[in-house]
Amino acid sequence: MIRSLLTIALLGSQALVNAAATKVEKRSIDEIYKAALAEGGVVTLWHGGDEANSRDDLKTAFEQRFPGMTLNVTVDLSKYHDGKLDKQIAEKNVYVDSVILQTLHDYPRWASQGALLDYAPLGWDKIDPKFKNKGNAYHYGMAIIAWIGQWRSDKLPGVEGPVEWEDWVRPEFKDKLVLTYPNDDDAVLFAFDLIIKELGTEWLDKLLALNPRWVRGTRSPRTLLTRNDTEWAATFTASGGLSPVAPYNISFPVKGRFVSWPQAGAILKDAPHPEGAKLLHSFMLSKEFLEPRNSWTVRQDIAPPKNYPSILEMPGTDPTAFGKWMSDRAAVERLRFYLEDRLGTAQGVSPIVDDI
Repeated sequence: MIRSLLTIALLGSQALVNAAATKVEKRSIDEIYKAALAEGGVVTLWHGGDEANSRDDLKTAFEQRFPGMTLNVTVDLSKYHDGKLDKQIAEKNVYVDSVILQTLHDYPRWASQGALLDYAPLGWDKIDPKFKNKGNAYHYGMAIIAWIGQWRSDKLPGVEGPVEWEDWVRPEFKDKLVLTYPNDDDAVLFAFDLIIKELGTEWLDKLLALNPRWVRGTRSPRTLLTRNDTEWAATFTASGGLSPVAPYNISFPVKGRFVSWPQAGAILKDAPHPEGAKLLHSFMLSKEFLEPRNSWTVRQDIAPPKNYPSILEMPGTDPTAFGKWMSDRAAVERLRFYLEDRLGTAQGVSPIVDDI
């Protein structure tokens, strides 16, 4: 099974599922909106993330754009959402309409179980082929996420900003780094995999000697950076904006590799509110929603952020690599336990409910 999964493109393969032709949306977004209102005006979304309020922006934007609609969004770690969804599917009691998760390896399995709706929302035809399947629309990239090197120059006076991975283990970063446990988040684990393959475990030895603060969740490092009463000044295990304002700075390695990926989305075949889910996905893939965000997107027809190439042309990253890596669960677990042995188990309650 692992061998076959390794041949899968980023989000899976149409060979996993033999089903009817994809339902390609032909209605306007206003027509879908009317159908969603007639259905009850509700859509339930499970979204991967580290903070309970991290998709409040989506809820607000959706409900303002479509009066009368209610978006019930629950944010939790993707690795917890997927198990709960497995339970719903097994019990034939699906009450979630849409999932948008980091666990890219789950989607081909759910599709093969017949649990996903083969539906292409508005905007699906503009998604780069590398971020969707050829031959079906059971699941597809909804947004691009990337880990960004970030630091505060006011907390690091006179320190040259880090760019390559060797820079992050310089002595001046002792007691200054705040990082997400790689053994607690697969996308962070992949970052460590890329770095160790480039620089060896000697790099990890140097990093541990700097006494970084380890936290759960990828929002927590940024939160601690923003606090003026902490010494934590830099991280490379978080996403963020591409146009920082002083004293914040960002960088990407050029020689080294950094992590980026398409966060995948799907509509459940037995979703209680399929029209609401179709409206949500069409909205999230629309130019109206994506263009003002000044970030990389899965669409081919939206310009990349100012001063950056498209994510597929960005030096130092391959956004299709994470999905392939995630499919080899044996290799993922070997690395997880190696790092857990070096760092210890992830400490603390879920980042959804912690005080960071």
